[in-house]
Amino acid sequence: MKTIVITGGTSGLGAVAAQQLLRTPTTRVLIGARRQGPAKTETLSLELARLASVREFAEAVSATLGATEIDALVLNAGLQFPNTDQRTEDGFETTFAVNHLAHYLLLRLLLPKLAQGAIVVVTTSDTHDPQINPIAPPRHADARQLAHPRRQPGERPRPLIEGFRAYSTSKLCNLLTARALAASPDASARGLRVIAYNPGFTPGTGLIRTQIWPVRFLMGPLMSILRPIFRFNTIAQAGGVLAELTLGRIEPPAGRIFASLINRRLAWPDPSELARRDDVMKALWRDSAALVGISE
Repeated sequence: MKTIVITGGTSGLGAVAAQQLLRTPTTRVLIGARRQGPAKTETLSLELARLASVREFAEAVSATLGATEIDALVLNAGLQFPNTDQRTEDGFETTFAVNHLAHYLLLRLLLPKLAQGAIVVVTTSDTHDPQINPIAPPRHADARQLAHPRRQPGERPRPLIEGFRAYSTSKLCNLLTARALAASPDASARGLRVIAYNPGFTPGTGLIRTQIWPVRFLMGPLMSILRPIFRFNTIAQAGGVLAELTLGRIEPPAGRIFASLINRRLAWPDPSELARRDDVMKALWRDSAALVGISE
C-alpha cells in the first residue's frame, strides 16, 4: 500500500491528480482540505490560512496513519488575490501565508513521517522567473517582509500588479523551499526525491477565484476558446503529470529539481537566477521557521 498526502486535492489539477492516484492499485490518498475530496479519498480538515489548523492537520495525519509512513507528500494548494490587503488570523499577508508559510510548516511537521525514498512534490510556477513574467516578478524572498508587506511613503496601491507579484513571489518561495529540502542532510540520508512542479498556464483551475470579475472572465470563457489555438495546458494534462511525478513514474534527470509543463510538454529547465541563490534559499528556510514558531 502506497500512502500519499496532498493539499489542494479537491479542485483543479489537484483533484485530477487525486482521482488518478486513486485509480492506481494499492494507493491510499489523504487530502487536507476545507471540504470533502473525491470519492474514496480520506479528507482531513485543513485551513491553510490558520497555522493552528496546519498543526492540527499534521497531528490528525499522524493519528490516522499510526505506524504507517508517508510515501509521497504533495504540497499543491494555492490562491491569488488582486492585492496584498488580506491578512490571516496569524497576522500574515494571505497569499504568502497560504502558498508558502502553511506548506513550509506542514512539510516540517510531516518530515518525520516520510518513508525512506519518499517523494515530495511542491507546486510552484514559472511566474517566479522575470524572463517569463516581466510584469510583476519577485523582487526578493525576504520572509519577514513578505509576511508583513508595507508600501513606501507616497507609494500608491497598484491593484492586480501587487497581487500578481505576491503570487509570483510565493511561488519563488515554494521553489526555494524545495531546493532547501533537497539540499538538506535529512533528504540525503533518507533518499528523498524532491520536485518543484510548474503546471504552466492552465486556465480553469480555480486559482483566480478571488480575482476581480474581468480577470475571471478573461481567464475563464475566453481562455476556453483560445486554449486549442495556443496549446495551453488543460487541467487533465497538468493534473495527470502531477500524479505521475507523485507516483515516481516520471523521474528527474540527474541534478534537476524544477519540472515545467509548458505547451503540454514537460521539461526540466533552470529556475530563475534568484531561485538558484543558496544564500536566499537558506535565509528563507531559517526565517520561515521563525515565523511559524519552529526552533532551529
